[in-house]
Amino acid sequence: MSDAVLRLTGIEKIYNRGKQNEIAVLKGADLAIARGEVVALVAPSGAGKSTLLHIAGLLDTADAGEVAIGGTVMTGLGDRRRTIARRRDVGFIYQFHHLLPEFTALENIALPQLADGTPRQKADARAQELLNHVGVGPRAGHRPSAMSGGEQQRVAFCRALANQPRLLLADEPTGNLDPGTSDQVFGTLMALVRDTGLSALIATHNLELAARMDRIVRLDHGLIVPG
Repeated sequence: MSDAVLRLTGIEKIYNRGKQNEIAVLKGADLAIARGEVVALVAPSGAGKSTLLHIAGLLDTADAGEVAIGGTVMTGLGDRRRTIARRRDVGFIYQFHHLLPEFTALENIALPQLADGTPRQKADARAQELLNHVGVGPRAGHRPSAMSGGEQQRVAFCRALANQPRLLLADEPTGNLDPGTSDQVFGTLMALVRDTGLSALIATHNLELAARMDRIVRLDHGLIVPG
């Protein structure tokens, strides 16, 4: 897959290395995601989904193997270059929204843009555009505590896409919502991904949601296999 936006090659991760209770979570995992492809990552709790996502998103480092985003090898980069690449190339969504409680919805989305040097007026305009796109534009001036769970997660989606990344990584993005809200919010996420042409790797235990993506892969004994 020569046009892979994300390529993981031989990823290994061992916890408690060299100790009696050493645990090998990833044992040479390989994965390539094409431009515009949305891939579901399915595995039981504790199998290493979050670890794999953190390594792919440059939040953690592998003990062996290589991570490439947009054709650029990220393995071995210094902290500053990893931070810049993570801020510009990767959007991350968690199960819990992790919005900053003291800021409004619009401000939460503008902040990562400001950190990347975007002028305030342009950052605010981009934030409002994204909020409108996911149907919560009128809530732009509200803080997270004044919003529903589904609204909070929609704002988190917008924040992840604020800097127009190449790659979206999501870890159980609707796992904290009730089934009805989860289905609606996931539909919003998929529409947002499709409209922006993003590549995405989305970890979920919900097989119905996984079936709505382009492809399913599983983590099986530390390796990635077809779903």
